[in-house]
Amino acid sequence: MSHPLVTAPIGRTLLRLAGPTIGLMAVHIVVAAIDVYFVSRLGTDALAAMALVFPLQMLMQNIAFGSIGGGVASSLARALGAGRHDDARALVLHAMVIAMAIALAFTAFAWTVAPRLYGLMGGIGGALEQAVVYSNVWFAGSTLLWIFAVQSSLLRGAGDAATPGIYGVGGALCYVPLGGVLALGIGSWPGLGLVGLALAGMVTTGANVLLLGRVLWRGRLGFVPAFAGVHLQRRLFAEILRVGLLSSLTTLMSNATAMVMAGLVGRFGIAALAGYGIGVRLEFMATPIAFGIGIALTTMVGAAVGAGAWQRAIRAAWLGGLLSFGSMGLIGWTAALVPEAWAGLFATDAAVIHAGVGYITYVAPFYCLFGLGITLYFASQGAGRMAVPVFASVLRMAVTVIGGWVAVETLDLGLEGVFVAIAFGMVIHGGLMAGLLLVAPWRPRQA
Repeated sequence: MSHPLVTAPIGRTLLRLAGPTIGLMAVHIVVAAIDVYFVSRLGTDALAAMALVFPLQMLMQNIAFGSIGGGVASSLARALGAGRHDDARALVLHAMVIAMAIALAFTAFAWTVAPRLYGLMGGIGGALEQAVVYSNVWFAGSTLLWIFAVQSSLLRGAGDAATPGIYGVGGALCYVPLGGVLALGIGSWPGLGLVGLALAGMVTTGANVLLLGRVLWRGRLGFVPAFAGVHLQRRLFAEILRVGLLSSLTTLMSNATAMVMAGLVGRFGIAALAGYGIGVRLEFMATPIAFGIGIALTTMVGAAVGAGAWQRAIRAAWLGGLLSFGSMGLIGWTAALVPEAWAGLFATDAAVIHAGVGYITYVAPFYCLFGLGITLYFASQGAGRMAVPVFASVLRMAVTVIGGWVAVETLDLGLEGVFVAIAFGMVIHGGLMAGLLLVAPWRPRQA
C-alpha cells in the first residue's frame, strides 16, 4: 500500500505539514523578544554576554533542527515512501547515535574553546564572565536539545508536524514564566540571572523529550521503535549524514556571511549597525514562512522520492517554492514601499532610521527570491540532492562578502553598497536554486 504522503493532494498536504511549523516559529519569535526583555532587566553586562553566546547557540540549533534534523526527516520519509520498514525502524537508533555524538562535541567545544572565542569577539570584564558561566550551563543541556530535535524530525519525516509543533509551543509557554522567575527572582529571592534562563531551557526541553519519547513509543511514527536487535550500519548513517553534513556546511556559510556583513556595516558606526539590526529583524520575522513550507517539503519530497514518484516531488517543490516566493515577496514589497514606518517602530534617532530605511529599500524587495531559495533548499534535502544548495550557498557567500568589500573599499559606495551586495546575494541564491531545478530537474540516480 502506498504511503499517504505519496497519494494525498499536494496542496492540502503541504498546508497541513507547514502550518504547525510556521506557528511554532512565530511563537519562538515572541519568546525570543521576551527573553531579551528579561536579560535587559539584568543589566548591560548581561545583554552583552547574551550577544556573545547567541551566535553559537543559533548555530547549534540550526544544525540540530534544520541540517541534521533535515537529514533525519528526509531519510525516514524516503524509507517509508519506499516501504522499507526495517530501515525506518533502524534509522531511529542511528539518528539518536548521531545526535548524541554531535551534542557531546558541542558541549566539549563550549567548555574548552568558546571562552577564548567570546574574548576574541570583544567580551571583557563582567560581560565575559557572565557569558562563560551562562554558556557552560546552557551547553550542558546540549544532549537534551539534540534528542528533542531528532524526535521532532522523526515525527515530521513520518508526516506528523502537528505533534512536535504542539509540544514545542507548550514548552515555550512554560519557559516564559519559569525563566522569568529563575532569572529575575521572586519576592526576596534575587534569582540566578542568566543561569536561570539556561536552567529554564533545560527543564522545559527535558520535559518535551520525555513527552515526545512517550509519543514515539506509542507508535505515532507508524511503527514502534526498537533498539534491541538493531545493528548499526554504515549505509544508514550515510543516508542521514549525506544530507545532514552538507546542510550543516550551508548553515556554517550562512552564519559566517551574516557575521562578516555585520562587521562591514559596523564600520559605519553604531547607528548604522542599529539600523541594520532593525532591517534584519524584519527578515527574521518573515523567514519562518519559508522555513515552515520548506520543512514540510523535506517530508513530502522525501516520501515521493522513496516511492519513485519523482514528478510528484518536483511538483511539490515548485508549489511550495512559489507559495514562499509570493508570501515573502508580499511582506518585502509592502515594507519597501513604506520603510520609514517600519524603521520608526524601533527607533527615533534619525541616523538609525536612515540606515534601517536603506536596508529595507535595497534588500526587502528581494525577500521573494530569498524565500524561494530557502524553500527549495529544504526540498533538496528531501530529494537527497544537496550539491546544488551547497554550490548556491558558496556562490551567495562569495558574491555578498566580496561584493560588500569591493563596494566599501574600492567603489566607495558606503553603507548602501553593502546593502546592494546583500540583495544581490539573495538574487544569486534564489535564482540559481530555481534555475537549475528548472533546467535539470531531479532524476533517479543510475545504478
